[in-house]
Amino acid sequence: MTIELTDEQKIATFRAMEDAWQAKQWRRCADLLAPDGVLQSMMLEPVVGREVFYERMVTMERPNKQVRMHIHRIGVINGAVFAERTDEIIVDGISRTLPVVGIMEFDGAFISVWREYYDRQQLLRARGEKVD
Repeated sequence: MTIELTDEQKIATFRAMEDAWQAKQWRRCADLLAPDGVLQSMMLEPVVGREVFYERMVTMERPNKQVRMHIHRIGVINGAVFAERTDEIIVDGISRTLPVVGIMEFDGAFISVWREYYDRQQLLRARGEKVD
């Protein structure tokens, strides 16, 4: 039997992901995804699978980098969580921002698809990388 979450529970799952992400608790983040869940940053190849997601996050982790998500609007439309936010990316104490819209779909109690929409060049600048 598949558990269906209420809209409030879906938003709470997004908030749990937000908290775990900001705390760099990658196992906790991964455990919110379905075993075959997908993270799709729209300008990159999708990350498919809970464990692949976990390994990617652990590999990409940097002790000098922190991300804070500032949520402007959040709601559920046709069963999916939509969150408009500004990500504050702090690298070596320098704070830069990135506007993002994230959409999460659910399969029972787990996130099945998580799509992130942002400008790739702005992300690179926010991470302190040189952009042509």
